[in-house]
Amino acid sequence: MILGKLFSAKNIKLNLESTEKDELFEELVDLYVSNDSSISRDSIIDAIREREAKLSTGIKKGIALPHARISGLKEPRGIIGVSKKGIEYDSLDGNPVYVVFMLLSTVEDYSLHLKILNRLNILLLNPKFLEELFRETSREGIYNMICKYEDMLIGGL
Repeated sequence: MILGKLFSAKNIKLNLESTEKDELFEELVDLYVSNDSSISRDSIIDAIREREAKLSTGIKKGIALPHARISGLKEPRGIIGVSKKGIEYDSLDGNPVYVVFMLLSTVEDYSLHLKILNRLNILLLNPKFLEELFRETSREGIYNMICKYEDMLIGGL
């Protein structure tokens, strides 16, 4: 279970306050560093912004997947944010973002970075997963749902 190890309930923020992309990055990274200060806040934000400048990670249906490879990170980590108001994100479909899956990966293991993105994509292509995701109201519920769907849709791959 890769996604179950990547995410944790403590790195999920419900009711994001941000209304635009740069604020969002800061809000999610602040949550992450409040739980793990081994990597500097600014280096994470800079890496996320640098990647985002290449192409928007606001993909579709109110979902964004900002991601970056972070120097000094020992293992991949994920942060999830949920917004009721929506965030102006310059998404590829032009719509606001309501759920954000931020991925922080190690510089050394690019194949794992791609594998994680692929697994997230499989979940996000599943209509039932999205339906449940947008209805869920607790951090633990979101985390448990990710684990359930990863096991159900992907299994041991």
